[in-house]
Amino acid sequence: MDGVLFDTERIHQESWHEIAKERNVELGEDYLQAISGTAGEHMRHVVESHYHVEDGTEIVEECMRLVREKLEKEVPVKTGVYEILDLFQKKGLKMAVASSSRKEQIQRNLHNAKIYAYFDEVVSSSEVEHGKPAPDVFLYAAEKIGCRPEECFVFEDSENGVRAGNAAGCMTIMIPDLIEPSEEIRPYCSEICSDFFGVAKMLEEKIERCNF
Repeated sequence: MDGVLFDTERIHQESWHEIAKERNVELGEDYLQAISGTAGEHMRHVVESHYHVEDGTEIVEECMRLVREKLEKEVPVKTGVYEILDLFQKKGLKMAVASSSRKEQIQRNLHNAKIYAYFDEVVSSSEVEHGKPAPDVFLYAAEKIGCRPEECFVFEDSENGVRAGNAAGCMTIMIPDLIEPSEEIRPYCSEICSDFFGVAKMLEEKIERCNF
């Protein structure tokens, strides 16, 4: 969701840095890469390492609170989202949101952007044992919509998310947001597209060939 459907990853990063400033912590350039697309225990470990605390729970909770407050004012939708959802709906494809965010926040964002009705299922990393980069949330989402993982397209903006989609056995398409794909992550991507208009163009032929 964040950085893929919505231009909210910037809001998350802004909030992480606000908290760091209050705590007189200097977040390194590698923080963006390390934290993006994470959830649960993995996210806490990243926070603990970069904020130099024993338990990152309080910082994670504070960041999520700041993000919720900011998103109550506006949920910015990424380029091409409405068009790609219309295309998938016309093709009869099942759709799920599989996000590291809390389920309540996912549902609120989807409702505010008026796209909730497009999705058959909404899945949060809080519902599975391991968050991204583990594949659990994508495997669970595939199960919920009644599809095998190898039948599913996963759309991700972060390298942690790409690793999760690839580990799940899904066709993982990266749409870079704040981070350009590294040479290390490229082999994990089925495709790399600049936005959903590029995705639509690339997938038209693939969808026609697939027996979904």
